[in-house]
Amino acid sequence: MSLRTATRDDLDAIMSLEESSFPSDAWSRTAMSAELASPHGRYLVDVEDGRVVGYGGVRAIHGAADADIQTIALDAGLRGVGRGRALLRALVGEARERGARELFLEVRADNPVAHGLYVSEGFVEIARRPRYYQPDDVDAVIMQLNLRDEEDNDR
Repeated sequence: MSLRTATRDDLDAIMSLEESSFPSDAWSRTAMSAELASPHGRYLVDVEDGRVVGYGGVRAIHGAADADIQTIALDAGLRGVGRGRALLRALVGEARERGARELFLEVRADNPVAHGLYVSEGFVEIARRPRYYQPDDVDAVIMQLNLRDEEDNDR
């Protein structure tokens, strides 16, 4: 596994993973391209044998108190072996480096594997948005990680 910063050249591979991972509510190519170009975020890709097999992004404005995990996706055949955890930890680290004190994310209520990963990394559920994911009418679970607590534990 090799993580590196995503570039515009990775857009085709990212979109392929996006569309296969989120068939009913994938981000548009335009939106993903804007995310990759934004100075307010950082996207990483997981590369294996020269092929992008995963990606994730965080929106964390330098000096802002909060940040958001935007998305994480992996090739279906490579899930459950720690790659998502590695991406998540790298994105948490980026948020911390940019000065964030709290990190938020949204996860589909019908995705217990992702939910379990986030809980195992210290995220807690703080709210739900009913029927947020359309057209599937699936709730969004809003989760938060207090980065100040992690800082205190590191001392």
